Amino acid sequence: MGYRIGIDVGGTFTDYLLLGATGETRAHKVLSTPDDPSRAVLQGLADLAAAEGRGLDRFLGEVDLVVHGTTVTTNAVLTGRTAKTGLLATRGFRDALQMRRGVREAFYDNKFTAPTPLVPRRLRLPVRGRIAADGSEIEPLSLDDVERAIEHFAAQQVEAVAICFLHAYANAGHEEAAAQCVARRLPAAYLSVSARVLPQLRFYERTSTTVLNAAVGPILRRYLDSLQRRLADAGFAGVLRVMQSNGGVTSAQAATELAASTLLSGPAAAPTAGLAAIEPHGGDRFITIDMGGTSFDAALVVDGTPSITTSATVSRFALALPSMDITTIGAGGGSIGWIDHGLLRMGPASAGADPGPACYGRGGTQATCSDANLLLGYLSADFFAGGRIRLDARAAHDAIEREIARPLGMDAIRAAAGMYHVMNVNMASAIREISVQKGRDPREFPLVCAGGAGAIHAAMIARELGIGRILVPREASIFCASGMLRSDLKHDFVRSHAVTIADDTDPAPLGALVDAMLDEAASALSIEGIADVRRRFLLSLDLRYLGQYHEVSVGIPLAALRAGDWAAVREAFHDRHDRLYGYALREEGTPVELVSLRLAAIGETDKPPQRHETPCRPSAQHALKGTREVWQPDRGAFADTPVYDGERLRCGNRVHGPTIVEKTTTTVFVPRGFELEVDSLGGFLLADLSTEAKR
Repeated sequence: MGYRIGIDVGGTFTDYLLLGATGETRAHKVLSTPDDPSRAVLQGLADLAAAEGRGLDRFLGEVDLVVHGTTVTTNAVLTGRTAKTGLLATRGFRDALQMRRGVREAFYDNKFTAPTPLVPRRLRLPVRGRIAADGSEIEPLSLDDVERAIEHFAAQQVEAVAICFLHAYANAGHEEAAAQCVARRLPAAYLSVSARVLPQLRFYERTSTTVLNAAVGPILRRYLDSLQRRLADAGFAGVLRVMQSNGGVTSAQAATELAASTLLSGPAAAPTAGLAAIEPHGGDRFITIDMGGTSFDAALVVDGTPSITTSATVSRFALALPSMDITTIGAGGGSIGWIDHGLLRMGPASAGADPGPACYGRGGTQATCSDANLLLGYLSADFFAGGRIRLDARAAHDAIEREIARPLGMDAIRAAAGMYHVMNVNMASAIREISVQKGRDPREFPLVCAGGAGAIHAAMIARELGIGRILVPREASIFCASGMLRSDLKHDFVRSHAVTIADDTDPAPLGALVDAMLDEAASALSIEGIADVRRRFLLSLDLRYLGQYHEVSVGIPLAALRAGDWAAVREAFHDRHDRLYGYALREEGTPVELVSLRLAAIGETDKPPQRHETPCRPSAQHALKGTREVWQPDRGAFADTPVYDGERLRCGNRVHGPTIVEKTTTTVFVPRGFELEVDSLGGFLLADLSTEAKR
C-alpha cells in the first residue's frame, strides 16, 4: 500500500495529512490561493514530496488515495459568484424561490429581507403540465413551452438548468422528458433535475436544493476537472475522493453530478476525526470545535453518532440534502475587529489568506484575532508555522491601535485583550446553539478542539461554558484532513410517501420503495468498487404527529418495516420526540404520520491505524524551551510564562497552567487552574481542576 493523503482547502490555509505505508503521518499547511484553490493543493503536495525526499512525479506515483474537502461551492454561494442558471418550473410556481416558505425569518424586524434568489425571474420560466400528489397526470407536459424556454436560455447563455415540477417525487415523467430536451439542445449546460437530486415532499426546499445544485455544479465541475488534470499531469494515478456534507466521501464523478452535496463538506469530517482522537479516553459523547483562519465550526456527537440535518441553509438558501448538523460562524484567526456604535465586534469578515492579518506582513492593515493573539503573547513571532512565517508584532500593534484602541479610548494591549475576550464569547455562543438549544447540557460533553487557532482559545471558551475537559488532538491543526482519511463512502436516498402509521397499515408499498432505494444504493457502491461485505444500509423514517409542521427522523430496523411492526415504530418516534422536545403524545393517542423514507448506503473504507505510546514519567522538564510574557485573562496582566515544545512532550507528561505549549502547526494556551497531560495518541488533555473538583 502506498501513500494516502487528506486535503482540506480552507479560506486561509490548505491542510494536509500524509499517511505512509507503515502508518507514519506527516501534517502540513500552506496558505490557500482563493483565486485558484488547486494551486495551493499542488504547492502543498510538492512540499510533502520534498519532505519525503522525492520529486513530485515520483511521489504522486506512489500515492494510492487522495481525499479532498473543498470550499469551492460554499464560497461561490457566499460571494454570489454562482453559475448563470435557468429554472424550468410548473406554471404558477415560478416564484417559489422568491416566496420561500412565506414565513418571516426575523419576526420582529420589519426591515429584514430575503436574499436575492439565485435565479432572476427572467430566467425562471413556466411550463404547462401538472402531476397530482398521487403521481397521476392532470395536464400533459407542454414540450412547446420547454423548447421556447430552452431557446431563451441559449440566448441568455446560461451555464446550468434546474428543472423542478410540482409533485415530481411521485412521478418524474415530466421532469425527465424536459431534461431530455435540455440535454439535446444545450449539451454543455449543467443539468439539475429535482427528481434525481431530492425526490421528496416540500416544494420550496426541493426547488431551492435543485437550484443550489445547478448554481454550483459548473463551478465544481470545472474545479475538479482542472484538479484531476493537474494531478494526472504531475504523475498521480490513484483514486480521488471528495468529502461530502453528510460526513461521507464519494468519487469525483458522483460529487460533480450532485454538486450541492459538497456545500458543507469542509467541516463535515470533524466528528469522524473526533471519534478517533477520543478513543483512548473511552468516550463517544463530545463537542468538536474547529477554529481556522476564517471560520469556527461546532458539532455535537452523541453515542458515537454525529447529528444529521435535512434543513440546513447556505447563505440563507435552503439545502435539504442530509448534512452534518454543524454551526458555523465567522470567527477565525483572520477575523477582523471593528467598532459598531462604540461596541467592539469581531468578524464575521476575515482577512483570509490574501492579504491576511496585519502581522503576516503581506499587505494586510486591518486588526484581526491573530494580531491580538500575537500582542498578548499567545503566538510567537519567531515560531509561527514552525518558523516558516515570521510575524510582525509592530504591524499588529499599529493595526490594533489605529482600528480599535484609539476609537475606544484605550491602549493597544487592552484593546487586544478585549478582542480576545469577544472572540471567546462569540465561539461559546455557537457551542450553546448546538447544545443548549438542542436540549443538551454542554457541561456533560468534553470539547475536542481543532484548528490552528483553536487551542489558544479553547480553555477560556470551556471556562465560559463550565466544561471541565478539553482534548487537543495530535493533528489538531489539520483535523478535518485527518478525518477525511477515516471517512466511509456514503450515499443518501429518499422517497416521499405520506401515510398515517396505523396497526393495519400495509407495509408492502413502503417495502417496495425501500427495495428501489436499495437497488440504487447497491449500484452506486458497485460503481465505486465496494465489496458486499463492506456495505451497510441504514433506514430512517421522517415521522410527525398528525398536524405537525416539521418531521423527526427516526432510525428503524429494516425488518421492523417489512414486518409492519408499527407499534415499535411509533414507540421509537415517541422516544425520539421526547428527547428532542421534552414531551411525547403516547397517552393522547395522537396519530403518527410518515412523510418520507430515507436510506443511507455506507461503503466501509480502510482506516489509518492508531499508534499508542507507552506512558512515561509526568515531568516535562526536558521539553521546556524558555519563558515569555503572556497575558493572563484571570488577572488582566502579563506574567512570565513557561513555554514548552509540544513536539518533545511524551505520553504521560504533565504541565500546569499558566503555560504555553507550541507545536509547528498549533499553539495551546493553558490558563491558571488547568492541567495538561499528554495521552497515548500524542494529544493534549486539558482539565480545569476547579471544575473537576466540583464534580
